[in-house]
Amino acid sequence: MRIESSEYKDSGLLRVYENEKWMVGIKNWKPANDLQGIDCLERHNETDELFVLLAGSCTLLFANEKDGGLEIEAEAMEPHKLYKIPRSLWHNTVTRKDTKLLLVEDSATSSKNSDVIMLDQAQLARVREVVRP
Repeated sequence: MRIESSEYKDSGLLRVYENEKWMVGIKNWKPANDLQGIDCLERHNETDELFVLLAGSCTLLFANEKDGGLEIEAEAMEPHKLYKIPRSLWHNTVTRKDTKLLLVEDSATSSKNSDVIMLDQAQLARVREVVRP
């Protein structure tokens, strides 16, 4: 038996380890997570999701439903600190080209138990307001 290692240098997300209970991924910048490319939020209805910023910078967008709309907020991540996205919280990551995140979630998390909502122009303006360059 030997120790295994994984890395990922391309854009987007790669599930580098998975078993029947949980998944570990490496998530790097991709155009859809750039401040200029962000257009949606997602939520996982059955599971929490964990992020750790390994390199670069990342802002976690999150939103709660209020009065028939979304109340969008943001939190700038600090390196090597664990951030938990509770199940059913709308969220997304805003990253830069040098960003590398560690992601951990239940291996059963998928599009079957998650939702995506497209952001309208007013919501996108709010995103640009709360994300600090």
